[in-house]
Amino acid sequence: MSAQRRAAVLGQPIEHSLSPVIHNAGYAAAGLGGWAYERIECSIDRLPGLIAGLGPEWAGLSLTMPLKEAGLAVADEVASTAAALGACNTLVRLPSGGWRAENTDAPGMVDALGWAGVTSAQRVAILGAGGTARAALAAAGELKAAVIEVHARRAAAVDELRPVAELLGLPDLAYAPWPSPARVAEADVVVSTLPFGVADDLVVPWRPETVVFDAVYKPWPTPLAGSAAAAGCRIVSGLDLLLAQAVHQFEMFTGVSAPVDAMRTALFASA
Repeated sequence: MSAQRRAAVLGQPIEHSLSPVIHNAGYAAAGLGGWAYERIECSIDRLPGLIAGLGPEWAGLSLTMPLKEAGLAVADEVASTAAALGACNTLVRLPSGGWRAENTDAPGMVDALGWAGVTSAQRVAILGAGGTARAALAAAGELKAAVIEVHARRAAAVDELRPVAELLGLPDLAYAPWPSPARVAEADVVVSTLPFGVADDLVVPWRPETVVFDAVYKPWPTPLAGSAAAAGCRIVSGLDLLLAQAVHQFEMFTGVSAPVDAMRTALFASA
């Protein structure tokens, strides 16, 4: 058996996180018998002390709400994507013993869309202008979108995303007031970053060629995803994103290629 290595997901609340299911299934399938992944309840105030107290057996940490901005402050290095987005969901142990902040939400979105056959998009609509919308901006950039339209109740919320878009080298963001269902329907890819329930009453005249990515995964399907599926659209769920971002973390932590099928099977069996 290899030397014991540890990883965990930190956040508050954390008891319902499915990350341990994904990572531990990956360790088992990859033959990493000395690895273990757990949940740790952690507030913003507690994070620096917790990080400082971790021994050398700790290889990596996944960060969920409310720690994604706070993680940047405890890192010794910050990867370019995490810096541009102003958020990290991953801390990777450095050979020096310090920590590097990464963001795997953005590449995870790209991979999840890729599993649905999407490798490029001319027009991307992002529903919502919060933290997850930042990752969606980076994903839209990777898809080489020429038009990125953010749908929000306040134009000011979209203005707050413009510096992020500029850092990512994206085209100027278009603003669409919420709700604008006809404009949603014009997009090649729709990414909803809205909390569950916010888009329930949105009636979109879907085109079957549109791909709809709803970052919610429980309860599923959401009315938004259900209506799009009924119109023949390809659907990407929050579970797909949860898996895809965890795959990147797994490989950063272990240096081993992730057994994606085994991790997917475990996740969907537990969801």
